[in-house]
Amino acid sequence: MEIIDLSNYNETRFNTAIALGNFDGIHIGHQQLINTMISKAKDLGIKSSLLLFKNHTKATIDNNKPNMITSNEQKFKICEELGIDIIYLLDFDDNLMKLSGEDFIKNIIIDKMNCKLLVVGFDYRFGYKASGDSEFLLELGKKHNIDVIVLDPVYKNNEVISSSIIRNLIAIGHMDEVTNILGRPYSILGKVITGKNRGNKLGFPTANMEPMDNFVIPKNGVYITNTIVDNRRYLSATNIGYNPTFNEDVLKIETYILDFGENIYGKMIEVEFIDFLRDDIKFKNKEELINQMNLDIEMVKFKH
Repeated sequence: MEIIDLSNYNETRFNTAIALGNFDGIHIGHQQLINTMISKAKDLGIKSSLLLFKNHTKATIDNNKPNMITSNEQKFKICEELGIDIIYLLDFDDNLMKLSGEDFIKNIIIDKMNCKLLVVGFDYRFGYKASGDSEFLLELGKKHNIDVIVLDPVYKNNEVISSSIIRNLIAIGHMDEVTNILGRPYSILGKVITGKNRGNKLGFPTANMEPMDNFVIPKNGVYITNTIVDNRRYLSATNIGYNPTFNEDVLKIETYILDFGENIYGKMIEVEFIDFLRDDIKFKNKEELINQMNLDIEMVKFKH
């Protein structure tokens, strides 16, 4: 899979099929859209591709960057696994924001990306102030000789799947539902930073993670997790909270990796959230905390 920055690039090598959307999460609805685009691209003998913005559109439009489900780095990995040929990257800046819907299609999609097929969801919006919708896109497709496919919504439990629903489910700790809708566990990428070494002293050395981006943080509590270190996956227990037993006031994401003894300070790790175990609790003393941590580890092993 190629990753191409469109800043100073025009695609002249291939005709392309493009899936358009924000694709935060690349949930099972997004996957259906992408798989449709890939299948149609193969039928037409053209390259399958995705247009991704380097920054979130809302950060430019109203300075309100929402918490994300997937970073671009995670999107790249998922897209490669899905079989996409090319990802095109573009800055969503003031100039792009002010393009009319037709100018966006003509200047970017046709002139820069050499597009012959567009695949979008039923709720896709584009152009200045999101003035263009899927109906307008179908009209532009006819005008500019581009095939346009608009897909119907995908439902789960009689509800249209959306990134907003997934963010809400993550925020309340319903990780099993999140996994069903994403088609994989929700995960956060981050760097292991030095903490207060308290876990070590308690007999449970933890990796204190600093998220690499503005991820949605699950609700406070203890989770069954997998932790990926150097492309290897380990069973783990992750606590999100303020360490109420020790009266701390900084939110921490701390992970105890089972059967693991390596020094990983400074490394990038990925924590996959499998299931919620319990709320964050204030214990009377560290002995109570240690007892509960032992119970947590046993529960992680049992439920895994």
